[in-house]
Amino acid sequence: MDTLTATFASHGFVAVHQVIDDSVCAEVAKSLEPVASHGAGTRRLLEQPWCQDLARRVRTNSVVAELLPDDAVAVQCTVFDKSPSTNWLVALHQDRSIPVRRRVEAAGLVGWSEKEGDIFVQPPASLLEQLISVRVHIDPCPVESGALRVVPGSHLSGILTGAESEKIRKLAGELVLPFSRGDALVLKPLLLHASSKASASMQRRVLHFVFGPRQLPLGLEWQHAI
Repeated sequence: MDTLTATFASHGFVAVHQVIDDSVCAEVAKSLEPVASHGAGTRRLLEQPWCQDLARRVRTNSVVAELLPDDAVAVQCTVFDKSPSTNWLVALHQDRSIPVRRRVEAAGLVGWSEKEGDIFVQPPASLLEQLISVRVHIDPCPVESGALRVVPGSHLSGILTGAESEKIRKLAGELVLPFSRGDALVLKPLLLHASSKASASMQRRVLHFVFGPRQLPLGLEWQHAI
């Protein structure tokens, strides 16, 4: 496990096999049926009791638990639903916005926005570096379904401009990460990542959990903390 944590620290991501089994995937897929009306997905799944239960299950997986701090709580869950009718690409980026309960005035807080009725802000890198995301694959995710592409080690460079991001991608290269149903990708939000449009006629649903410290600095409070 020491090798695993060292790899996570240096590469910024780790693949975890079978975080949830096929039966749980089927239950989640059924729970997601009402979400189909949101098109490509929604950021507000953590309001649902079934999603809160799943967050606890994911957090207690033996491998995931080794990578998460002891005080980590789930603060967001987004579903990304690629299908023949909702197909898109995601440009190279870092995940820099977090959902908070209310707006506060403090140095270092930028990019305030509202999405689906929730308030988001971009905090300093020192906070973003404490966050860990876990992407749980509800469907098989081969390369053809628009699997995630990552730039290994890019999380170590802090918050990057577009030009800096492209430079690092050229130097470090990128990896395409296909997954089986029930597998998870644990990653640092500042890791550069992107995805292409799906070229196969199949559904690809991914639940993207964000875990962070229970207490936030700068007077911020999480919108949810499970």
